[in-house]
Amino acid sequence: MSDIQYSEGLFYIGDKNDPSAHLAFEEENDVMQIMSTVVAPEEREQGLGTELIDHAVNYARKHKLEIDPVCSFAHEVIKETPEYHVVWKQK
Repeated sequence: MSDIQYSEGLFYIGDKNDPSAHLAFEEENDVMQIMSTVVAPEEREQGLGTELIDHAVNYARKHKLEIDPVCSFAHEVIKETPEYHVVWKQK
């Protein structure tokens, strides 16, 4: 499990200015929109993107938010993980 940090609208792993991976989101009206999930090429295939999605889901649960996964990676992970469906804002 990686050490995931928080900065306004961003969860990231590593250095804030040059993270190994990050997830960008926006919050509005009890909805968390996941805009993008990015993992540095040399860090891929280690599950960092999935860890970030899991962290975002737990954040949403804690703050009573629904998640609108605009990011295609986030959408796929949430869709394929039934326990995440409780926070998934399906259109």
